Amino acid sequence: MLRILQVADAAGAVRVVAWDGEGDARVVNGVHATYELAKQAIAAGRSLAEQISEAGLGDVVDLEKAAAEKRILLPITHPDPAHFIVAGTGLTHLGSADGRDKMHKAAQSAEKPTDSMRMFLMGVEGGKPKPGQEGVQPEWFYKGDGSQLRATGEDLQSPAFALDGGEEPELAGVYLIGDDGITYRVGFCLANEFSDHVTEKGNYLWLAHSKLRQAGLGPELIVGDLPDHVEGTSRIVRDGKTVFEKPFLSGEANMSHTIANLEHHNFKYDIFRRPGDLHVHFFGTATLSFSEGIKTEPGDVFEISAAPFKLPLVNRLAVAEATSVDVRKL
Repeated sequence: MLRILQVADAAGAVRVVAWDGEGDARVVNGVHATYELAKQAIAAGRSLAEQISEAGLGDVVDLEKAAAEKRILLPITHPDPAHFIVAGTGLTHLGSADGRDKMHKAAQSAEKPTDSMRMFLMGVEGGKPKPGQEGVQPEWFYKGDGSQLRATGEDLQSPAFALDGGEEPELAGVYLIGDDGITYRVGFCLANEFSDHVTEKGNYLWLAHSKLRQAGLGPELIVGDLPDHVEGTSRIVRDGKTVFEKPFLSGEANMSHTIANLEHHNFKYDIFRRPGDLHVHFFGTATLSFSEGIKTEPGDVFEISAAPFKLPLVNRLAVAEATSVDVRKL
């Protein structure tokens, strides 16, 4: 299974690395960014594997040493982060409605189904259409641009005004819009779709606010299809001790939507098919420490791992300094 990474060398220069997950990881010759490699593949009408074969492989990269020295970078970046759109979908996994439903029932006295539960059930009923048919659209949210993304080993910084900074262990797809306006999936990666669950619990209409946070992307982009069943572990470590650990499931066997349906409803909008833009799309999760009564603290370390990914995603929770908002009339 082909994986693509971006790793800084000892001098700080970015190198694109190809790895099958078992043998040696090697530098891809002639390119200095995954974005560049993907654009070359599209222009040549080749797959990423074919483009890497055409470029050839060079020096061996010690990934264990690179990780220890914090030289493993985001697996893909855009030269202009404003052209890297970060978004996602929720209530897409079997069981994902439970925590959200409890959250929102607390804000209403009636026992009628919450909008979250109704949205989830719509996905169960119509989120896996037959090929050629259109399924029900999922919940959708925007998280910002490429400046919000953090690599493994980097801090996830919660704003000073935030009420919570909680992990969301999941998978994400990375996409490049070709010059022809076609959406090309570059690959899949581990992700931490970091959110403010206390703000969301206060009022469901604050969901959009709660999602405007940084997010972590795992080091590997897996090229090709994912297994139908992906099982991983989400862990929070505080002062060297594990305070939360729980498995999480993903892959289409554990989802109420197909990945193709989620992709369709994101990229059906013309504004999201602008040539040259990158996208990362978070596919959702059913596992949250917040639902288990955990309150995260600055310094907590989020650890997310899952096969077939070989390398974990590890980020520490930090809190940004307070800033003032200065709006002036011209």
